[in-house]
Amino acid sequence: MNEALPVSRRVDHGIAKLMPDVDRERAWLLTVDGAPQSYVDLDDAAHLEFEYARRLAHAVDCAADEGEPLDVLHLGGGAMTLPRYVAATRPGSRQVVVEADHGLLALVTEHLPLPGSADITVHADDARSWLEKAPARSADVLIADVFGGSRVPAQLTSREYASAARRVLRPGGLYAANLADGAPFAFLRSQLANFAAEFEELAMVAEPAVLRGRRFGNAILLASHHPLDLAGLARRSASDAFPARVEHGRELRRLIGDAEPVGDGEAVASPEPPEGAFGIG
Repeated sequence: MNEALPVSRRVDHGIAKLMPDVDRERAWLLTVDGAPQSYVDLDDAAHLEFEYARRLAHAVDCAADEGEPLDVLHLGGGAMTLPRYVAATRPGSRQVVVEADHGLLALVTEHLPLPGSADITVHADDARSWLEKAPARSADVLIADVFGGSRVPAQLTSREYASAARRVLRPGGLYAANLADGAPFAFLRSQLANFAAEFEELAMVAEPAVLRGRRFGNAILLASHHPLDLAGLARRSASDAFPARVEHGRELRRLIGDAEPVGDGEAVASPEPPEGAFGIG
């Protein structure tokens, strides 16, 4: 049983809290202003508590042969859940994490240090600015999990941003982003349109209840110039405690409908979640 005490600290973008999991000895939940951000088990980096994190991990699992090292760029760090996962499942991977909240980085570094054996470089910087400065064709996988509070910032929701992501990825590289929306999916449709304009292959992973518009929730957007391992993604997503569906092809084009790519001048942040959508008791 975890007998550690909670930690609360003001960071750049709110009040961050680290709360120990009573059932796992060295596991912690990170929240910012009450919204769950990350869950980390320091003894088991492959244990992913949040469904969206598992779906991002499934995408990484299907990006290359099992155990093959990858060069991964993470936009958004939180408690470094996915970098720890990649380091554990793909030893030898080189990873760069970009997190804008200096105070949050300091908190995580102090209480949830990264494993010394992992090649993970962390930078306190703005995600869009870093992406635009990053070398072309320098990443095999780009994972975007950036939320200002509970919303994706507008600067990461335009076609120009999608183009910058495409430039940084190697041929055959994978873009994976955690987004959130609810019916009628105006935001999600615009994001799909942005990436459909820049990438040849597109897919989305989400729970059926979200796809049917029954509730607000997370959706994982995947984009590549190389065919995606849709069968592998579908198997992994369907086997989770809360099964998800992989949408692609005709169904995804139907969802996009008449949505057009959005430029920097018109881009907006993702919608505010309904009260309690991602809250904790």
